[in-house]
Amino acid sequence: MTLLSQPPESGRPPQLVCPGLWLFAPSRDSQGGSSWLLEAGAYGGSADLLVDAPGFTEANLAMLRQRTAQVGPGTLVLTSREGHGRCRRLQEALGWSVLVQEQEAYLLPGVQACTSFGNEHLLSPGVRLLWTPGPTPGACVLHVRAGELDGLFCGRLLVPTGPGALAPLRTARTFHWPRQLTSVARLRAWLPAGSPDWIASGAGLGALRGDKLVHGGAALLAQLDA
Repeated sequence: MTLLSQPPESGRPPQLVCPGLWLFAPSRDSQGGSSWLLEAGAYGGSADLLVDAPGFTEANLAMLRQRTAQVGPGTLVLTSREGHGRCRRLQEALGWSVLVQEQEAYLLPGVQACTSFGNEHLLSPGVRLLWTPGPTPGACVLHVRAGELDGLFCGRLLVPTGPGALAPLRTARTFHWPRQLTSVARLRAWLPAGSPDWIASGAGLGALRGDKLVHGGAALLAQLDA
């Protein structure tokens, strides 16, 4: 039996972090990274946003199929090649569109309804993406500011380093460390003053000691040595 024909594992269902925002269990397919779902109603959009690919499990598929039945197909936003997981299998199972930075689009041959972007991209009113190379060539972040919602999905540009703390981190898998630091500085200049309220990382969250989001995102970014 090939990997593509293997049935999905049962898995753990996603966890509701706050109204309209879900966190999926760490996935081996993404080196233990974190994937998030932002419901359309939470930001006033027309489609759910799935930030990075969660594990291809029965629990995750059941939840995502339920969301598809309720509001229609969503969009899978990939913040780096580390978060691609089993993107193709998820897309085939759900019929969701895929959005990826152009530097890493070549990694998704055969994925249907796949769109790429360059330096910046406006996905919908209040939802913007910025190319932030460094962790990987096509790393990006997703900023959502709509109504009372003001959050940043930072992918692996910033990773948890302790309770309430995030920072750029150089690892053996880092693509280009000076570019990563430049991307952090560019991100600070790109964000509106005082934004974001919170940051959701695409890395493993163990260092947060039980927390899921890092609050006070604007102050944290201002203090980073980049």
